[in-house]
This record gives sequence, C-alpha cells and structure tokens, in this order.
Amino acid sequence: MAQQVRGVVAPGRNEPVRVETIIIPDPGPGEAVVQVQACGVCHTDLHYKQGGINDDFPFLLGHEAAGVVESVGPDVTDVAPGDFVILNWRAVCGKCRACRRGRPWYCFDTHNATQKMTLEDGTELSAALGIGAFAEKTLVAAGQCTKVDPSVAPAVAGLLGCGVMAGIGAAINTGQVGRGDTVAVIGCGGVGDAAVVGSRLAGAARIIAVDIDDRKLETARSMGATHTVNSRTTDPVEAIRELTGGFGADVVIEAVGRPETYRQAFYARDLAGTVVLVGVPTPEMKLELPLLDVFGRGGALKSSWYGDCLPSRDFPMLIDLHQQGRIDLGAFVTETIGLDDVEKAFARMHEGDVLRSVVVL
Repeated sequence: MAQQVRGVVAPGRNEPVRVETIIIPDPGPGEAVVQVQACGVCHTDLHYKQGGINDDFPFLLGHEAAGVVESVGPDVTDVAPGDFVILNWRAVCGKCRACRRGRPWYCFDTHNATQKMTLEDGTELSAALGIGAFAEKTLVAAGQCTKVDPSVAPAVAGLLGCGVMAGIGAAINTGQVGRGDTVAVIGCGGVGDAAVVGSRLAGAARIIAVDIDDRKLETARSMGATHTVNSRTTDPVEAIRELTGGFGADVVIEAVGRPETYRQAFYARDLAGTVVLVGVPTPEMKLELPLLDVFGRGGALKSSWYGDCLPSRDFPMLIDLHQQGRIDLGAFVTETIGLDDVEKAFARMHEGDVLRSVVVL
C-alpha cells in the first residue's frame, strides 16, 4: 500500500525548496523502499535546484544518504528488510560491456527504480540522481542499496553516497596515488578534502592543498595536507613546483571543475604525472590547451566520476577504516539539521561556511 511521507521538493528553477507530502509506492520488481536516517546536503542538489542538471522539475532532492531497508519487491535477493544501507547512484547492471570486462565501476547501464514517486496530486517527481533522499522514506532500485556495518552513525555513513567517496576515490581509484607520491589538490571543499584524506590513506609523502579561502586551507591541513597554497595571492603552479624541487606533483586532483583551475592542474604536474578532474564543470565551459604540451608532458589526463567507485567493494572497506580510526569520516559533518532547514543549508553552502550539512531524520 502506498505511503505518505514528508520530502524536500525543488518546484522550479532557482525557486526556494518546499517540504511537501510525497507518495511512495510499494516496491516493484527489483526495487526497495528505504527509511532514510540521514542525508548530506551536496552541491549536486543545489545544481538540481538551479536547473543546472536538467529541467525535469519538480525534483525530489537528496542523494547522499543512509538508512534501513523497509521493504523489497519481487526478485530482490541482495538486501532484505532491516538491512542498514548506504544509497548509491551507480547501481551496476552486471551485463554491459564494461561489467563483462571486469570494470563494473564504468558500468554503461546503471539503473534506478522503475516507478515514480509523486506529489499528492499525482505529479511525478524526478528523484535527484535516482534517489530523492531528503525524505522520510524513498523508493530506489535495490542495486542502489549497499549493506555496511550497522553500528556506524548514519550521518557519517551517508557521506560515502557522493562527495566523500568521490574525493577519496579520485585519489585512490582514479589517480592511483602511491606510497611516497606528491599530490596537489586544487579546491578544498568537501570533495577536495576527501581527496586529501584519500591521498594520506594511500601513503602520499607530500599533500599540497590549494584554495582561495584560508579557512578551507586550515581545514585541509587538519585533514592531512602537509602544505597549503592560497591561490588568491600566490601563483599555485609556481608554488607547487617550488614545493616539489621544481618538477611538479606526481598527481594533481582538480576538485573545482573550472577551465582556469584545470589549466593550473595541468601545468602543476610533473612530466608523466597524472591530472584527475573530479570537479564537475557546467555544459558551457570550454578548455583550450596547446596540443604540443599535451603530447610533450606525457602522463595521463583522467576524469573521475564518483571516484571510479564500486559501492559493494568501497563502501564497506571505508566504513571499516572509519571504525578502526584510520580515517575520520565524522570530520566532514559540520552540522546536523532537519528537513525544514535545507534551504538555509544551501545558503550556507554557497557562502562556504560548511563542509557538510546533514539532514538527520
């Protein structure tokens, strides 16, 4: 029987979000209803609200979430009612050419729930990244549910659903940071700080954090950065080279998603070094680089989508490391809020005052 719950809806481009009554259908084949316990406020949700993703309004926002499976539909075998899960937006199919080649993190046919959640009047909602977790409950594809240790705090676990996983994965999975490497991270918001954490976890000898905000640089240092550069007052390329004997970093992770910072990353890497783009650009952005420089500097230019993560592999591992005290996922939680506070959280995010506001239900 369909259920009524409260959820945060973006009704139109740049309009304030509203808490509305949401209708959650019973799960169909391959689907699950999850009681949401916590959901982080991510920049991607703000992009949806601003119309930067697409125009499929109204949106049910929220995607960086953890909770408990309430019910499952037919043919669901990997999760069961009562399981504590992190929700992910890359539910792999297991059948496409990437999955068959043993690279499921590149799955070309990820999927979401087939049924739509609606408003009371029947208006269909577009769930952010196929999740829609700024709600007391949500309907997802069962493959979007990854079981983890239920003893971890939901506000911490949910962060792996997007930003923190994107940053850690950009360093470990995409950049393949190794022991003794020098890493530069440009942009020290939540994703950039997670890349700092991932680089430290991988054994990087030197981690250079770059940002225009001294507050963010101080936070990056607390996360494991060994050096900081304020690029508002200092040329970051020259500063990174000075800190690396004139060579540049082995891996440069660009966590802003702008052409000018990507150029900085490109020229701040060592010969045969790696650039990882994990910041998300907007559709109109263009990049121009001398092709001879691309050829002559060698190395690799990579993009990292969701940290090239495989949720079934990476989520439990990172939760275990958190439980062991080897990484502090809780350090990313700036504040906990309610559903009615999401609009205010977007304003604080825009002002750079928080790493993560987390809705706790």
